[in-house]
Amino acid sequence: MQAKLHIKKGDTVKVISGESKGQQGRVLKVNVDTRRVIVEGINMISKHTKPNAKNPKGGILKQEAPIHISNLKIIDGAGNATRVGKRWDDKENKNVRYSKKSGEVIK
Repeated sequence: MQAKLHIKKGDTVKVISGESKGQQGRVLKVNVDTRRVIVEGINMISKHTKPNAKNPKGGILKQEAPIHISNLKIIDGAGNATRVGKRWDDKENKNVRYSKKSGEVIK
């Protein structure tokens, strides 16, 4: 059984520690096994590539590297970095994620 994470693909997150501290971006990919995510425009690395069909010249490419979820906080609707809680919602008849700071439901 896989662990439940507080971050999902498509969420907007803020980096709270590390080299990219303070930056915000959208989650592109989540790896549940390693508890790491790839965030758009965050933790950029230079990858040296040989020429191939996709990139005939080769060279140095900039791309995002995975970042651990413990270094991220989710951004709620008001634009605040917040912790995430889960609670039962009677309207939707399921558990929903909510902002611990403002109390509003995170879509």
